[in-house]
Amino acid sequence: MRQNPVYRQANALTISLIIIPATLLKWKLLDMDTLRVKWISLVLILGASLAWIWFSRLPSAGAAGSALAAPRQGFTAPDFDLPSSTGENISLSSLKGKAVLVNFWASWCPPCQAEMPAIQRVYQEYRDQGLEVLAVNTTMDDDPQKARQFAEQMGLTFPVLFDTYNKTANAYQVRSLPSTYFIDPSGRIQEVVIGGPMAEALLRVRVEQALAGPGGVP
Repeated sequence: MRQNPVYRQANALTISLIIIPATLLKWKLLDMDTLRVKWISLVLILGASLAWIWFSRLPSAGAAGSALAAPRQGFTAPDFDLPSSTGENISLSSLKGKAVLVNFWASWCPPCQAEMPAIQRVYQEYRDQGLEVLAVNTTMDDDPQKARQFAEQMGLTFPVLFDTYNKTANAYQVRSLPSTYFIDPSGRIQEVVIGGPMAEALLRVRVEQALAGPGGVP
């Protein structure tokens, strides 16, 4: 099990505070030349420990969000490039400058079926304001033909993408369907909604916050 860096830092500091005084007590019995060498070694070890603590510290969402990609609120959304139902590939990065709703779904998923009409209505209402919707089908767990039929029956006019090997779903750490990510024009995740179906009112609020950009206030 991977240990939290905060605990590793605390452990390293605790060990240093225990070992160093004990070592100094032993050195009282050594001659000056040996003592000088021991002091130099101690300084090097302590310096290396402090450097390790500094570089292994956990970044905050505010400080690292603009630089690191992670499927979490406040962080840059991981990029992906997937084939669509029309045959063209669409990447998330190509939509930078627009608010993007990324919805992971499957044709056999009842909550996905229930919320998709609301997503279509919201898309039609807000697309002229800069909203894009990417419906990412978890194709490894679905039938591509059924997914296409579902999109046609629903009359979806936004891109339907096929995550054939679930690489994108894994990058976004999708554990349940549907999972929806609201991304602002700068590419940062404003909100993550796991499960569904989402109420249309909630959907509109999240979309308006994403369109408003950082801060999320329409």
